[in-house]
Amino acid sequence: MQVPKDALSLESLRPYVERVFQIAAPKVHRVLKKWMHRDGAPVFTRRGVYVSRAWTEWTQGFLFGNALWVSDVTQDRPLFTMTRRGILTRMPSYLTHIGVHDHGFNTLSAWGNLADLRLRAGGTGEDAALCRQAIRVSGAVQAARWMALRPTGGYIYSFHGPHSLFCDSIRSARVMTLAALLGQELRTEGDVRISLFARVVEHLRSVLTYNVYYGDGRDMYDVPGRVAHEAQFNIIQGSFVGPGSHQGFSPYTTWMRGLAWVMLGCAEQLECLECVPRYKEWVNRHDPTLLPLLRKAAQVTADFYLQHTPTDGIPYWDTGAPGLVHLPPYTEAPADPNNRYEPVDSSAAAIAAQAFLRLGRWMKHRRSMYWNAGLSLAKTLFEPPYLEGNPRHEGLLVHVVYHRPRGWDHAPDPVTRVPRGESGLWGDYHLLELAVYLWRLLQNEPPHTFFTPADVA
Repeated sequence: MQVPKDALSLESLRPYVERVFQIAAPKVHRVLKKWMHRDGAPVFTRRGVYVSRAWTEWTQGFLFGNALWVSDVTQDRPLFTMTRRGILTRMPSYLTHIGVHDHGFNTLSAWGNLADLRLRAGGTGEDAALCRQAIRVSGAVQAARWMALRPTGGYIYSFHGPHSLFCDSIRSARVMTLAALLGQELRTEGDVRISLFARVVEHLRSVLTYNVYYGDGRDMYDVPGRVAHEAQFNIIQGSFVGPGSHQGFSPYTTWMRGLAWVMLGCAEQLECLECVPRYKEWVNRHDPTLLPLLRKAAQVTADFYLQHTPTDGIPYWDTGAPGLVHLPPYTEAPADPNNRYEPVDSSAAAIAAQAFLRLGRWMKHRRSMYWNAGLSLAKTLFEPPYLEGNPRHEGLLVHVVYHRPRGWDHAPDPVTRVPRGESGLWGDYHLLELAVYLWRLLQNEPPHTFFTPADVA
């Protein structure tokens, strides 16, 4: 990515942010009304229309999260009322879903954002209390999905089974962090009490140790900042086996959305540690090396992103995608979402942009470079060809890829079979979350975080 030497001003992005919500409002209304009464959840679009895709239910929270963001910025009270009703009726069953590692996505996008909006409106009543209780339950259920390592440590295992640690779970771990801050603990047989702080810290250390590379020679493809989608373990011995991948091209290349998940997960945990003294004190007392490891992982992954993306910062879906050899040197020109060989993934860019902004505000060293990268990437995403202004298209952010290896994404050309022009609900959500982050700064308000002063007091 080519970071502009002359930084954009935050104020210069105001019309772009406003435009995002103007386009988003009718689309969010349409999708929410359609899916309030359907089974499952919308996942991605085919020919511009949202469809579901049975794998795991990880996008339902984004449906309501999108509507909450839009209702907050546009002050659309009827939309808020309908969204609140949907959360209260459709989301409770997800709180005790023992089969997934995605609680942070579903719970915080819906219950977490509902609590945030209620608190922003000056209320601390029944809704806020109910949301906090939901987060506590969800965090404890997530923490129970545990694989212990030997001699110490462990991780929240993916829906593939106890042998599997997914890199994206670093962002989903926010729900355990917040549940711990709210005072929740996990109890098991014999009334054994388990600290959620301990599980968060051990999970973070596992992701940063086994899914992120630092150039230490772990294998022949140990490039600093590279991320493996999956880390695989021998569950009998409790030992690490090697990297894996399901949504990337191979275990030894970098699936770019996975990289972005790690970037944002690191940045948010660093923010929380800085803002919540008792969390930082607990971490420093029980694992004093975690904070330096978080800093290191945040920087090497951010730098890898800058080095391995086109000049406009929109990545191709995987650094090892085989069709990239047919393109001109792809890091020396803007991304081409209409090329005949490999798709880009704008959803990875939306996640990464927020990571750059949060990391830029947190990190004194290299602060301006990361902040400028985040603003530049946001501006690119808030314009065509990535912002979809066609009202007939139900998506907001286009040129999103879900699962390239399985061929799930719609490709308009049956010959090249390269997906383009479609949206994913997680992409729309993270574009809106990015816009809300900037909007609140433009309003001279603190940026959105997954934790709030009322939650952590």
